Amino acid sequence: MPGFFKSKNSSGNNSVSVESGPESANWTARMRAGLSRTRDNLGKRISGLLGGGKIDETLYEELETILLTADTGVDATNWLLDELRRKVKRNNLTDAAQLKDALQEALITLLEPLAQPLHTDTHKPFVIMLAGVNGAGKTTTIGKLANHFQRQGNTVLLAAGDTFRAAAREQLMAWGERNRVAVVAQESTGQQKADPAAVIFDAVNAAKARGTDIVLADTAGRLATQLHLMEEIKKVKRVIAKAEPGAPHETLLVLDANTGQNAINQVTAFDDALGLTGLIITKLDGTAKGGVIAAIARQRQQKSPLPIRFIGVGEGMDDLRPFVASEFVEALFD
Repeated sequence: MPGFFKSKNSSGNNSVSVESGPESANWTARMRAGLSRTRDNLGKRISGLLGGGKIDETLYEELETILLTADTGVDATNWLLDELRRKVKRNNLTDAAQLKDALQEALITLLEPLAQPLHTDTHKPFVIMLAGVNGAGKTTTIGKLANHFQRQGNTVLLAAGDTFRAAAREQLMAWGERNRVAVVAQESTGQQKADPAAVIFDAVNAAKARGTDIVLADTAGRLATQLHLMEEIKKVKRVIAKAEPGAPHETLLVLDANTGQNAINQVTAFDDALGLTGLIITKLDGTAKGGVIAAIARQRQQKSPLPIRFIGVGEGMDDLRPFVASEFVEALFD
């Protein structure tokens, strides 16, 4: 049976975050630092290109190359360039320097529909299931989310639903200890792996019994091509609904920004399997491919947007924050 593990500091009361973290006023500066590689690859090159001069086809071609290099994707790049051409014609722009502000405005327009904050006060417990491929950073993200939600005054419980990766349970237990929250887990015996659905089922029931505000459910990493594992995670979601009708209330895909354009395929596959409600983009500090967010936005522009609930721009506890389109775009440019 799944076990209910409590860190030495956990209690039934609202937990207090171990780390106070910097004030939100510093977030923009820290995000700029985290996005430095994408800014070097995108923002600084665009600023250099659009320093002045005439607006012509050569300029558009060079701008196209810069956007594609940052993994903005062909579709989003074409959309952005079309927007620029419309602005140039509508506003009678003649100097390349005028395009910089126009491009930032177009990027914000493209990304704004994805900037939808997550509200967790609609259900208690509010159950969040996280999915993704191996190495995307799900378990670490859960630890950071626990800290984020506690800072908002919520109580949190973690479910160790990744029963396949060796040390995943221990890693989540460590995050539970660090955040002073309880973790529901199950030890594997011999060759018999613990049942992830049973672990998360037990966690939801434990949260209901304790009056916990939020359950964060970890799941094992899997490729979309591993059909048996995709079927398994569908089962996990069905079992969660048996523990709490209507749950999970949020099904999030964790995406490693380093995957670039492959992130588009991951979004499509996991959305088809699970009906995603949002995304978390991690490791933006380690990549020059931050433009992939624009590609994701363009993919869903013709239908309902898939919100980016959080972005990660560093390894610190407070380096995972809600996505704000204008802040993100401004951080990409000098």
